[in-house]
Amino acid sequence: MDYGIEVAVGDLRIDPQAQRTLNEARAQRIASNIVPEAIGLIMVSQRDDGGLYIVDGQHRARACQLAGISMVKAEIHHGLTVDQEAILFLIKNRESHKPRPLDEYHVGLTGGVSLFVDTDEILKKHGLSIGSTSTNGVGAVSGILRITERFGAPILDRTLWVAEQAFGRSPETWDGMILGGIGQFLGRWGDMVEDKELARKMLALGTAAKWRAEILTEASRGGFTNSGTGSRVTTAYKLVTNAWNKGRRAANQITG
Repeated sequence: MDYGIEVAVGDLRIDPQAQRTLNEARAQRIASNIVPEAIGLIMVSQRDDGGLYIVDGQHRARACQLAGISMVKAEIHHGLTVDQEAILFLIKNRESHKPRPLDEYHVGLTGGVSLFVDTDEILKKHGLSIGSTSTNGVGAVSGILRITERFGAPILDRTLWVAEQAFGRSPETWDGMILGGIGQFLGRWGDMVEDKELARKMLALGTAAKWRAEILTEASRGGFTNSGTGSRVTTAYKLVTNAWNKGRRAANQITG
C-alpha cells in the first residue's frame, strides 16, 4: 500500500456493495466545519482497472466536494478483491464510526463473513428478507445477528420456525424482542425442548401482538425481578420460559 498519496476527489468512486449508504446530512455537517489539514487519509483501493474506490472516508470525500476542496491525501491499497474491501471496511469502522446494522449486514455479505452469510441463508430458508419489519421481513438486524453469533445458525433456524408456528406470518411475529427471547431460550435449553410443543404453548398465551405488549409492560417496570435493568430480550426470554413451564411439574420445569 502507498501512504499520503495526493488524489483528486473527483476521481474517487464508491462501490455500494462494499460501503455503507452515504448520509448526505452528515457530509454537510463535516463540510460546514472542515479544516483541510485535519481531513486525514482517505482509505482507497486501486482496482485492476485503475479505478480508485473508497474503502473508508466517503463522508469526508463528499464533504470536500461540498466545500470545494479538489485534492485529498489517500492511503492506497493495491490488489484487493471486492470481498477484501468489504472486510477492511468492517474492520476499520468497528474501530471508529460504526455503520448502521443494515449497512454492516450488506457489506458483511459482500465480504463473505460467515456470521452474515449463515444468517442470510437461514432467513432465505424461511422466505424472509432483512431490513424492515413486515409479513416477510425482519427489521431487527442486530437482534437476528446476535442469535447467530451467540448460539449458531441452527438456533436461528429453530427460532424462526417456532415463531411462525406459534403466531403465523405477520410483522409482529418477527419482532426483535420476541425472536430474541425465543433464541435465548432455545440457545440455552434447546436440547431439552421440543419446538412444536413450545410453539403450541406460546400461542396458548396469546398472539404475537399480545406478547409484544406484555414484554414492553414488564420491561418498563424492571422485568420480573424488578432489577431496574428492563432488558426487553431478557423479559421475553422469561416469558418464553414461563410458557414452557406452564402445566409442568416443578421437577420438570426450566429455571434460570
